Amino acid sequence: MSCEAGVRPRKKQLVNLETQEVITEEKKMSSTMVRQEMPVFEMDAYDAKSGHFTTVTSDDYKGKWTVVCFYPADFTFVCPTEIAAMNAKYDEFQALNTEILAVSVDTKFSHKRFVETEPLLKDLKLTIAADGNQEVSRAFGVLIEEEGVALRGRFLFNPDGVCVAQEVQADSVGRNVNEFLRQVQAWQHATRTGEVCPANWRPGKKTLPVNTDAEKMAGHVGDYVTIEELLS
Repeated sequence: MSCEAGVRPRKKQLVNLETQEVITEEKKMSSTMVRQEMPVFEMDAYDAKSGHFTTVTSDDYKGKWTVVCFYPADFTFVCPTEIAAMNAKYDEFQALNTEILAVSVDTKFSHKRFVETEPLLKDLKLTIAADGNQEVSRAFGVLIEEEGVALRGRFLFNPDGVCVAQEVQADSVGRNVNEFLRQVQAWQHATRTGEVCPANWRPGKKTLPVNTDAEKMAGHVGDYVTIEELLS
């Protein structure tokens, strides 16, 4: 895949080589969500900001930048630190017109109790969805079937509903919210300008204007940006 601007959903088509007829393929879970459209879902949820139960659906996030963040379980150890870190950056995500939805397989009642008793979750503003039948975790490709819990999966969807970034980790190490915020900034800049963002890009740093200078830059990126600039 080239470093082109814009993101399109992947489309797979199988053809019978003898008859040249298109074969309808049964939809199966991919190993990655990137460049796929957001799975359709509806879940019970706990809205920590209002303190009330609610229902969330994939339609709620149409036309918006959206982070869907899975975690293994309530009343665990690393999970509240991740939720608290995302919550601490909530206003910065909102300033980027980006919604956040946390998800685990626990019930909405468990979510409510978790938020009420865990000190790190005081003043939580996030909505936590309850994937009780595990279908949403499975659709996103993060469900550990034999354990019935989700991996630490974090997915960024653009306003077209296409996943542009994902991060999936095992249980023992929490994710970096500052890095994910940087990715949101980078993806929004690339989408808005048609430029592409090099490694470690942050607002104010050099981008690569391949929308205007692609031929000139090909094979000569090092003439435009140095390793020292990338690591600064």
